[in-house]
Amino acid sequence: MREFLTATLSFPAVLFAAALVVVIAFWLLVLVGAADHHAFDADLDADLAGVGGVPVTVSVSVMVAVAWFTSLAGSVLLHRTAATGTTRAALAVGVLAGALLIAWAVVRVLVHHFRRFFPDQPPPSRRDFLGRVCTVRTGSVGSDFGQAEVAAADGSTAIVQVRQLRPHDAELTSGSSGLLYAYDDAGEFFWVSPYDKALDPGPPQPLPTHRRAAPGHTA
Repeated sequence: MREFLTATLSFPAVLFAAALVVVIAFWLLVLVGAADHHAFDADLDADLAGVGGVPVTVSVSVMVAVAWFTSLAGSVLLHRTAATGTTRAALAVGVLAGALLIAWAVVRVLVHHFRRFFPDQPPPSRRDFLGRVCTVRTGSVGSDFGQAEVAAADGSTAIVQVRQLRPHDAELTSGSSGLLYAYDDAGEFFWVSPYDKALDPGPPQPLPTHRRAAPGHTA
């Protein structure tokens, strides 16, 4: 037990031990609903490391766990040698590099086999709200200010910035319905116009079919 603790608290195992604590804490937060395991997927491109195709949080977690176990085993073996000084430091650095390399290789193999269980899904985009009806949540909507609530396809709602091109033609006030018809990338807001559900023709209806009268019969 003492040998295990000594190896855990020595370089390089202690580095991965600290990372492993962070990983465990993160997944505990995910378990209780305080964090989202997809939170970092949009910010990292794991394909550059050859481990893309699964959530980044999963890949990093497995890599940290494998690297910790490998570095721990290497540290135990290192402590059993008689190496000291510069030689010991060089061997410790070698254990660190080997742990990282083995962890990366293991994750690549696992990703190759389990990638099919994580189908590619495009990240959510603000443009998904285009064409949707929103509800104004500010007192009014002008050409430089306004907010509205809009529902996504999955039922969740979001507050977005909206602007009206000609606010004096048709005023949008709190509780009014509007149609998001364009998105301004520079200003990060939607252009909105008043929406009247009574004027919505709805989906096109199929044309009625006429039966041809049989010979000898009048229609």
